[in-house]
Amino acid sequence: MIETNRQDYKKELEEVVYMFSTGEGLEITHTQTENNGEYLDTVTINGKVYNAKNQHTYTDFLDKKRYEKRFSKLCLYGALSNHFGITLKWGALTGIRPVKMARDLGENFESEFSSVFGVSDKKIKLVKEILQVQEKIYDKNSEKSGLFIGIPFCPSRCLYCSFISEEIGKSKYATEYKNALIKEIKALPCSALNVRSVYVGGGTPVCLSDDDFREILSAVKDIIPPNIEFTVEAGRPDVITREKLQIMKELGVTRVCVNPQTFSDKTLKLIGRKHTASDVIEKFNLVKSYGFLVNCDVIAGLTGESFEDFQNTIDTAISLDADNITVHTLCLKKGAKLKTETDRLKVDFIDQMIDYSYTALKKAGYMPYYMYRQKYAAENLENVGYAKPNTECIYNVDIMEENSNNPACGANAVSKRIYASENRIERYGTPKDIKTYIEKIDKIIDEKNKFFG
Repeated sequence: MIETNRQDYKKELEEVVYMFSTGEGLEITHTQTENNGEYLDTVTINGKVYNAKNQHTYTDFLDKKRYEKRFSKLCLYGALSNHFGITLKWGALTGIRPVKMARDLGENFESEFSSVFGVSDKKIKLVKEILQVQEKIYDKNSEKSGLFIGIPFCPSRCLYCSFISEEIGKSKYATEYKNALIKEIKALPCSALNVRSVYVGGGTPVCLSDDDFREILSAVKDIIPPNIEFTVEAGRPDVITREKLQIMKELGVTRVCVNPQTFSDKTLKLIGRKHTASDVIEKFNLVKSYGFLVNCDVIAGLTGESFEDFQNTIDTAISLDADNITVHTLCLKKGAKLKTETDRLKVDFIDQMIDYSYTALKKAGYMPYYMYRQKYAAENLENVGYAKPNTECIYNVDIMEENSNNPACGANAVSKRIYASENRIERYGTPKDIKTYIEKIDKIIDEKNKFFG
């Protein structure tokens, strides 16, 4: 796709190309030279040459690498933007966490986002609004933690999903996994980790048997402080039952995620869901009747959906009185069935869909409070969580802004330890394969205790 003399970040340069094209029909070369802190980047696209000069006095090796990569990506973005005659809403920004980047830049973030990276005024405004909402939630104290519990089982696999999970009806490992997970949970040094939020996700945790589900939540309850934010991802209505909701209520869960993704029956069938929109509405109201705060996920750009389909999804989520509504842009993910069917997403009306969600949700009293971007999202757009006042999910903010430790249990769970004073993050990941995770649980526990020790 691209030839460069900077092989150390060729992958990042290819991601910039992908924002515009699959690369088919393009011959792209890139070179970067440096002389006493002065950088010259040269990009050639199908024989046409583009140059960019920059200067930076670096403080250390990591700082040097960061700016060298930035200069190259900016030059390539400018060349591609000129070649295709278009600009992108997020400009040359490719990072997952633009809000975190804005916070790090401080008061100058708006001018730097605009003049250096070419971010649109609309997206700068979105970041600014999120920063304002986060002021009451954001905690710079990295000694606090958000605990994640991963349960990698689902009733069936969705078209767009890339999570490492198994269909619960076909799995041979559900009981063994439960036992290993509980062992890992009980071994966590939670008193030292100062947990202030918990998120039980997956997969679809509530697809487990009632007994297994109760055992796992009981193990979590035993190691966390009382009366903290405790979220469980219920996900799909076909596995939400009164019995599961009663278990959650008894064990201190405060927030439940019900994720319709769409309220179109036609689309639900197409993406592999075994339920209808009316099933979602019925179970949504049931969850609300138990007094939980309710999070709701929807996806803009699902295969075959029109603008009117998405508009109906947003309007229905609002009418259901969800406390949080997260609007995801459809994304091509490695491991998802959708990724095998197309190389690059082109979704009609995706901009209008995202713009409508912002306008409609704000009009209904919701404010954007966290946001992240994913590689290979349709039109390089973002995922935004909206919340009613005082219902923001602390876990979402802490984990997305990487301002707190994140002990994580389960297969394919990545724990993070934050060293704020050093501007450094260390990670510890468990095996992705469920069987391997079960077999190595004692080693995982030992290594994780050392990691957080």
